[in-house]
Amino acid sequence: MNRSVNSMYPFIFLVPALLIYGVFFLIPTGLSFFYSFTWWTLTDWEFIGLDNFIQFFQEPSLRIGFRNTLIFAFTTMGGKVVIGLCLAVFLTSKIRNKDFLRSIVFFPALLSTIAVGFTFSSMMHPTNGVINTVLSFLGITGPNWLGDPSIALLSVAMTDIWKGVGIATVIFIAGLMAIPKHYYEALRIDGGNSFQAFWHITLPLSRPAMNTVIILALIGGLKTFDLVWAMTGGGPGFSTDLLASIVYKQYAAGFYGLSTAGNVLLFLFVALIAFPIFKLLNRNEVDL
Repeated sequence: MNRSVNSMYPFIFLVPALLIYGVFFLIPTGLSFFYSFTWWTLTDWEFIGLDNFIQFFQEPSLRIGFRNTLIFAFTTMGGKVVIGLCLAVFLTSKIRNKDFLRSIVFFPALLSTIAVGFTFSSMMHPTNGVINTVLSFLGITGPNWLGDPSIALLSVAMTDIWKGVGIATVIFIAGLMAIPKHYYEALRIDGGNSFQAFWHITLPLSRPAMNTVIILALIGGLKTFDLVWAMTGGGPGFSTDLLASIVYKQYAAGFYGLSTAGNVLLFLFVALIAFPIFKLLNRNEVDL
């Protein structure tokens, strides 16, 4: 009896976590899949099969939303990987005040996304914004960052990179500090330079950290909503509408079943992109 109690003892500590996970994730997920096949309100529901999904795919903005979501996700992911790695290499080199500089780089990640969106929206104002004011002093006519459909999505993406690159940098710093120093010493003895050290040692052996940044940034980009909504509301037109903002617009209009179906599609869309990339990255990962 005592032996069976002792064997169950570690699992007792899992019960609170499993309850929280079930109540706040598993049950809502199951209900979302169910209600996506219904017409529902807060007091009533009616099963309608695939009608919500058919209607959602007939939305004129859906094709633009899929395209914008992919562009936004891969642009922000690429920017965070490249800039984060460069910053990490710089902040792990022999420079003074590294801790202070690291805190400055990480600081944007601590800010509210909504606050960042409103701030940059003001800074990117075509006539009174700080960015175009500075450019005008340099003799450059700044564009309408958020009002021009051709660059509005890129402007939001750059803001997202600014806010999220700190987390990417911290992950890269942890990965770079885990690389054994004797690899660099051996290369130095053989007459290698800094570029060769980066290309042949730092880049390959930072792959685990890079894979983490790629997955986190890609998933975050695919399901982004708050920054886009704070800066543009999906406009001008549908030029910055992402899948998440399309779902929100359907919900705000009172089409609860339709928006639930959109959420399910967004979940499947993220999973179908993220999981194959995750498997591919882990298969090619370099071990230290």
